[in-house]
Order: sequence, then C-alpha cells, then structure tokens
Amino acid sequence: MLAGGSGTRLRPLSHTMSKQLVPIAGRPVLFYGLEALKDAGITDIGIVVGPKGDDVRQAVGTGAMFGVDVTYITQHAPLGLAHCVQVARGFLGDDDFLMYLGDNVIDGGVTALVKSFNTTRPDALVMVGKVADPRQFGVARLDPDGRVLQVEEKSSTPCSDLALIGAYVFSPAIHQAVRDTEPNWRNEREITDAIGRLVADGQDVRGEVFSGYWRDTGRVEDLLDCNREMLRAIRPAVHGQVDSASELIGAVHVEAGARITRSRLVGPAFVGVGTVISDSHIGPYTSIGGDCEVTDAGLEDSIMLDESGVRGVRGISGSLIGRQANVHRESTAAHRLVLGDHSRVAVAS
Repeated sequence: MLAGGSGTRLRPLSHTMSKQLVPIAGRPVLFYGLEALKDAGITDIGIVVGPKGDDVRQAVGTGAMFGVDVTYITQHAPLGLAHCVQVARGFLGDDDFLMYLGDNVIDGGVTALVKSFNTTRPDALVMVGKVADPRQFGVARLDPDGRVLQVEEKSSTPCSDLALIGAYVFSPAIHQAVRDTEPNWRNEREITDAIGRLVADGQDVRGEVFSGYWRDTGRVEDLLDCNREMLRAIRPAVHGQVDSASELIGAVHVEAGARITRSRLVGPAFVGVGTVISDSHIGPYTSIGGDCEVTDAGLEDSIMLDESGVRGVRGISGSLIGRQANVHRESTAAHRLVLGDHSRVAVAS
C-alpha cells in the first residue's frame, strides 16, 4: 500500500499531514483501503511512506485495529510507483502481491480482483474503469478477452477510455520489468512503463473492468465527491447529546461526546467526537471532525478536519477546512485573510 507522495494538489493541507489521512465521512481515506485489503483476505501489508510519514505510522499503528499486520517501508524521495516496488523488494520477496494506492477509494473493494487473479494466474492483473476524459489518467487498451495490448500514461491522444484504477496484482515477473524501466523526465519510474514492459515481453497481462464507484482523492474536488458518496451509505446514530430545540433530518451520525443545541442538521452528515454545534444549520454531505466548534454558522457539502471552528459565518459550501483552522466573522466590511502558501480562496462578489 502506497502512502507517500508529496500531495501537491492538496496544498496547503498536505504541508502538515499525509494526504491519505484526510477524512471522508469521518474516516481517513487510507482506512478504506486497509479494510478493502483485509476483506480480500490480505493481512500482511507493507505501507510505503515518505520521510514525513510519522502521522501514518501513528494513525495505523501495527494494523491490529484492522486485523492486519503492518510493516512500514520508507521511500526517501517520491520517485514513482515502480520505484515503490523496488524499495519494497525485501518485504515482497518472490510472492505474488497486490499494490494499492492509499489515496484511492474503491467502493466494493478489491476482493473480486484478487479472486480473478487467483483463478486466471496471469503475470499481472490491472483494475480499469471507463472515464470521461482519459487524458488525465494512465490507460490500458484491452482485447475482447481482457488481455492488455497497450498501456500509456496521460496521453493527449489516449488509446482507450479505460483508466488504470489504483489497484494492481502482480506476480514476481514485475520485478524484472521494473529493473528494465528507465526513469522519465522527472526521474520517476512509472508503473505504467513497467506494465508496458511486461506486455512488450509477451507476458500475460490482463485487465479487470470495474464498473462501480472509485476516486483518486488527490484533489479537493474529488475528496468532496468521495465524501458525498461515502456519506450516502452512513447509518443514522446519536451517541452524543442533542437537545430538544434541535432537529436531525435524514441519516445523521453523531459521535460520542458531541453536543448539538438549537441547531438543524440535514443528512447525510457526520459529526465527530467532542464536537459542539450550536445555533447552526448543517446541510447534507457534510463531514465534521472531532473537537470542532460550529456556532451561529451554516455549512453544507463540506469537510471540516479536527479541532477546526466556524463562528458567525453562513453560506459555506463545497469547502475543505483544515485542522485547527478557524473561520469567523468580523465587524469590518473588508475581507481580512491570513493564508499559508499555496492556499486558495473564493470570495463571492
């Protein structure tokens, strides 16, 4: 499982946390992948982290909470997905293995992919799915029997509309293909190039077409979309306190220690441990982390991370609010902003 990378498309959030730990529907993206591997019967998991991967180690620990055994493998620089296979060589040995991108969410998991590999025993099996704009993805072209004929990475004239989803199953044959793969202009070894090497060498490479929901959550827009999708499956529950002046409509999940007073929440929505919401309106598709404060505010279709606050501001939508961030109203008519590097602010006219 890959949990490194610099997360440039999620700056400034990714300056201070691993992008795989951003929560959707109240749980870090990475946790969805770990549960998918466990459901597929995979319990020996190596997580590739970057030099600043301590937060991943702290969040996942030994893997015991998921029923798996986790080993951490450090990639000292983001040199590509195929390079991750190289640095994990000692952990992998000569076993077949599944490679899963930790910032991907695949609704339905990878159980079917693993079963298909074990049944057909190809040299590589890649999960693919149709996309509207394949120029943004690595893609694979398949023959009618599902064999991969060609792969390419983010081409302006793609050979197919089947994008490579972030799950691959490999036999040990991939190791030689990775060694034979030259770094690209960014000095990265692409996994698409290694798969293409297998195809060129006449190895049996197959594609498994996935028709369900999946997202690479590397952009804010995709995080919010994935949050909506995962919240659709949330079950209503109230483990905290909701006063009689408040109203919960639809699937609203309130964690223990949370307090809601004089507020209206419309689901699907998630409220984290210890969060306090008062005199506010929370609209659908909103995920609020732990120990947050929302006072005299209104937000919907948004994600708030732990210990953040919104006070006196309404009309917030389609937003991602980082840890310990605060949004509040001031009496002055002018906009007063304190922003970190690579921030983005949209102000209504």
